[in-house]
Formats: sequence, C-alpha cells, structure tokens
Amino acid sequence: MHRLNYNHLLYFYTVAKEGSIAKASEQLCLAPQTISGQISAFEKQIGFKLFERDGKRLRPSELGQHIMQYAEDIFSLGEELKRIIDKQQPIQQHSFHVGVTDVIPKALAFQLIAPVLDLNQSIRIICSEGDQQTLLAELAINRLDMIITDQALIPGGQVRATCHKLAQSDYCFYAAPSIVRSQKPFPQNLGEYPWLLPGKKSSVRQSLLNWFDHHQIIPKIVGEFDDSALLKSFAQAGYGAFAGPNLIERHICQQYGVSVIGRTTDIQEVYYAILPSRRINHPATSKIIEAPKALST
Repeated sequence: MHRLNYNHLLYFYTVAKEGSIAKASEQLCLAPQTISGQISAFEKQIGFKLFERDGKRLRPSELGQHIMQYAEDIFSLGEELKRIIDKQQPIQQHSFHVGVTDVIPKALAFQLIAPVLDLNQSIRIICSEGDQQTLLAELAINRLDMIITDQALIPGGQVRATCHKLAQSDYCFYAAPSIVRSQKPFPQNLGEYPWLLPGKKSSVRQSLLNWFDHHQIIPKIVGEFDDSALLKSFAQAGYGAFAGPNLIERHICQQYGVSVIGRTTDIQEVYYAILPSRRINHPATSKIIEAPKALST
C-alpha cells in the first residue's frame, strides 16, 4: 500500500460518523460526488469495502470499524495539536469550550464555571447547552473541553472520557408565597400543592417520584420542564411547587421570590465534570475540578 491519503481518511471518517454521504457533504462543504469518488478510491487503494448499507444509512464494515477507531485517534490528536499551537500565541485568548446539560441550574453552572476567569491567563469561555448525548458527541470530536452534568459517565461507553465528581447537594422544596397555605406538617403538606417537575432527562426526577411514593404523597403534576430556569419561572408565577438543590437555596429564593416549604437529605443530586481522554487537557479544567466541593449556599 502506498502512503496513506489523509483526505481519504477524513472523507471516510465523516461519512461513518454522519451515516450518509449527503450529510457528510454538508459537513465538509463538498459535492456528494466528490466524497463518493474519494471513498471509492480509498477502497480501491486498500482492496476492501469500507461500508455496508443498512437501510438508508451507511455503516462501517468490520474493517471500516477498525479504521474508524484509528481515524478518531488521528483527528483527535490533530485537534489537540492545534489547540496546543494556538495556546502558544501570546496575545490570542485561549478559548475554553464547556458544555452544560440543560437540566443543570444556571446559578450552579455559574458557580462552577466562574472561577475559570480568575486564572492568570487570557481565557474566553464559550459555553453551550444541550442534552448529554449531544454534548458527548461534541466532546468526542474535540469540540468541547468539558461537560458539566448531573449524570455520571456510563462505563464501557463509546466516548473515551473521564468523569470527576464536582459537588453533591441535598434537596429543598419551594413554592411562591401566593400558594403557601397548608397547615399540615412536612412532608404531608406537600400533597396539597400542584407540582412542577424536571423533565425525564433529569437524573433526580425518578428519585423525587420515589420519595413522594415512599411518603405516600400523590403529586398533582401540572408541568414538566427540561429547562430548570423555565420551571422556576412558572413556580415564581404561582403555578406550582418544585424541588431544587439546597446548594443554591439562597439564590433560588432571592431570584424567584419563593419560600422553602420543606427539606430532605434523602434526595441527593451529584454534579460531574466529564473530560476527554487527551494527553493534555485545557488548564481551565483543573481550576473547576480542584475547586472546593462544598459550594456556598
């Protein structure tokens, strides 16, 4: 075999990742015919088929899967090298790309990320939000330096990454003063409120429902939200009670004008940082991971 053509490898890798030549052409800004022709040339060069058709999707063949793993390493190292070179440019700001899952309270995300700007370096934070699977896909191709999430990394997953515990919090129950009227003791008082719950993507949702069940409380659920800030806005308007971490109790009460109607240590939420398995990670990641685990309430 002659010297490897890295353009061929990039076209193959992009098609394998996107699942079709059409999507790969959009990603690479090339005509589908160009990509198809280059992949055919790659297959001719190595003497093997790289793809198998599965309905409308193209999936890597057995050999293609092996090549895909090498391609991920090659292009990840290329991105890593680019970042290192960029960091040597004296005047340029160092970008820190962090993804935050949409169920993480914004105030908590702020407390975790803000210390990065205290570093004695010129750093620009680029923060994006999304669900965990989308952010993990971005992390896998080196578009993110870190993910902050409430879900630990599943062992044996496809993304090569490490998971670090950042903080842990008990839970409080909150409601706007306009709907706080129950005279019953806690936790029986909670059964008299309409409830606003986190969406199914939240790790604490099932723990909350199990806690209600354990205390024989049947919550009247009037809303479910993936966006924690939107949930609190509905609570502020008096549409229902909600549960939230006591790590940011003061912020929640001040920002949304709600009161605490109960507390429990039986519901715990853990927050994690997920980092890509690189030879060199962004210096800002250490600032977040090494920060004190007990955040101010």
